Amino acid sequence: MPKTSCLLAFAILLLIFSCETKNTNTFESDLIIYGGTSAAITAAVQAKKMGKSVIVVSPDTHLGGLSAGGLGFTDTGDKSVIGGLAREFYHRIYLHYQKEDSWNWQKKEEYGKVGQGTPAIDGNARTMWIFEPHAAEKVFEDFVVEYDIQVFRDEWLDRENGVRMENGRIKAITTLSGKTYEGKMFIDATYEGDLMAAAGVSYHIGRESNDTYDETWNGVQFGVFQHRHYFYEPISPYVVLGDPSSGLLPEISDAQLTENGTGDNKVQAYNFRMCLSQHPDNRLAFPKPDGYDPARYELLARVYESGWDETFDKYDPVPNLKTDTNNHGPFSTDYIGKNYAYPEASYEQRKAIIKEHEDYQKGLMYYLANDPKVPEKVRTEMSKWGLAKDEFTDNGNWPHQIYVREARRLIGDYVMTEHDVLGAKAVPQPIGMGSYALDSHNIQRIVTAEGFVQNEGDIGVKPKTPYSISYGTIVPKKQQCENLLVAVCVSSSHTAFGSIRMEPVFMILGQSAATAAALAIDGNLAVQDLLYEKLQERLKADGQVMVLEEKL
Repeated sequence: MPKTSCLLAFAILLLIFSCETKNTNTFESDLIIYGGTSAAITAAVQAKKMGKSVIVVSPDTHLGGLSAGGLGFTDTGDKSVIGGLAREFYHRIYLHYQKEDSWNWQKKEEYGKVGQGTPAIDGNARTMWIFEPHAAEKVFEDFVVEYDIQVFRDEWLDRENGVRMENGRIKAITTLSGKTYEGKMFIDATYEGDLMAAAGVSYHIGRESNDTYDETWNGVQFGVFQHRHYFYEPISPYVVLGDPSSGLLPEISDAQLTENGTGDNKVQAYNFRMCLSQHPDNRLAFPKPDGYDPARYELLARVYESGWDETFDKYDPVPNLKTDTNNHGPFSTDYIGKNYAYPEASYEQRKAIIKEHEDYQKGLMYYLANDPKVPEKVRTEMSKWGLAKDEFTDNGNWPHQIYVREARRLIGDYVMTEHDVLGAKAVPQPIGMGSYALDSHNIQRIVTAEGFVQNEGDIGVKPKTPYSISYGTIVPKKQQCENLLVAVCVSSSHTAFGSIRMEPVFMILGQSAATAAALAIDGNLAVQDLLYEKLQERLKADGQVMVLEEKL
């Protein structure tokens, strides 16, 4: 064969190979959703219901985020404003617990109806708001199967070079595995806001000053005690009582406190929402983590010495003699001040931060169960509890999702503030509703001017009525990106996000974001140019509650 013919044949083979490689590693869809949270799945379901192809690109192996990660004692607020697919989720939870074989460790009639601000089981509405982690995960997985949703798991966005932009739009995203996902519209449904950040849209981390949006509850909030998460009694922060020269105890910052209302780059504390069991056949003794040092918890010993006795106040009951165990008190499962770097950290750095949180919290539970400095009655009660053996079975019975209460927040077309949440102004273009308090966990643990330890950053201001959430909160500025919607890290101040950040609201916003994406595709429009009336009409038809007059 002539040399030129050989070269031509070789070139053809190379072209075929490259095309096959592209086809193997490139996937196309109308809508690409990045994230595996509850918002991601409701968005995917809505897209399919509107006739659009959709791909979920999930860095997580397990779907559902915190809803399937231990947060089963749902922060409902006013459940009458939870509609659409979010309500469908809680209806399916209800159906799950109507089955006798769902009650393995407890009789249904023994469970009761204890919920957070609402009965756990609402027979009239056929909804249930309290649940075990595996029950929630099953509902999300059922959605995926029923709606034939394509999900790529353990796929991590290349945050440095993985977002391809063309003419103000995302053309494709690429993950660290080398897979590329091309779409007409994109939704960031992560807790961290990684896609929106990589796409170059504006965002904020930390607390704005009160002056930024003329707020009251933003910025530093020292001396504000609206939950029982502060030190009630004066307690020395020093290794040797009252002696600053001896140094600070572990888990206390030496940072200087700034004036109330000033902004900073700090975020509220994270923890794991543990699922504990009190059934002898379904509990695992709290493990002693590697490197465990009881001195790390000396401050808690001093809290007990001061007379504090609220250890079990947030062992909230979920079915089958289990809990959703949350932070409570001045020294608890919140790992205060150790997450500031998390929002912008690399994946490896985040893994290290998460591991530090896990070691701290596992060590805390071991300390409570075993250390002689813990009151005997607490240790006796702790002996009745352990990690639930039938939850998180591929992760040592430990939650697979850390509670990222706050990370990045979009600065979009509209910024929700406490004025919107507390009813001081009308909210334009509503796409859903929230109702929970302005809720921030503590942000720092410092030494006061008087030489005692105290926490700072906790707030809990309740709105008088449920409030609307604006379409502008999920939409970036048009000049930055025309085909991206943000369903979790929404455009809001620190204070407003403290209310919006509840799992039912994320499901609501996921559905609304997908609805807007589908309508924008139909009209070949930028998401910012979508006619609100068309969006409103479709959301209302699909059961979304957008204003008080529509509540269920």
